[in-house]
Amino acid sequence: MRIKRLIKIEEIPLNYAIDIALVKAIVAKYKGKKEGLIALLQEVQTVYTYLPKPALQFIEAELNYTLGELYAVATFYAQFKLSPSGKYSIKICKGTACHVQNVNAVMDEISAYLKVGDGETTPDGKYTLESVSCLGCCSLAPAMMIGEETFGKLNRETAINHIKNFEQ
Repeated sequence: MRIKRLIKIEEIPLNYAIDIALVKAIVAKYKGKKEGLIALLQEVQTVYTYLPKPALQFIEAELNYTLGELYAVATFYAQFKLSPSGKYSIKICKGTACHVQNVNAVMDEISAYLKVGDGETTPDGKYTLESVSCLGCCSLAPAMMIGEETFGKLNRETAINHIKNFEQ
């Protein structure tokens, strides 16, 4: 099976303004702990919504990792993003239970409403829409999460209403 790369490493912003002091504080907690790389990357991503290249370069210099090692971890785990994400993530469950409950129609409606496709961020930077394998709430199928809130028993209308209510 051929997998399409969503973003090329060359496309990652080089000079995106970040506050390196925030990265310094996180890196300081992991100095000398080689086994803490995933947790460190998670913390950096929490601050920026993705892993900015200047942050990875700082980690490379401070913790003796190569940029290649950092990218290997960041691209292996689906949780890591190499480009900016929206303030809120809308995760649409594509698991079996949601699939049989017509989640594709819900996804299409949300995509049309936000005017973005799967894996894309709205121009205002507010939402990133992404499909996920399972949210672990099959009894609520079809289900989605906006930020940390879970919504279930969705149809086209209720899904859009949840997004509208979330915006308020």
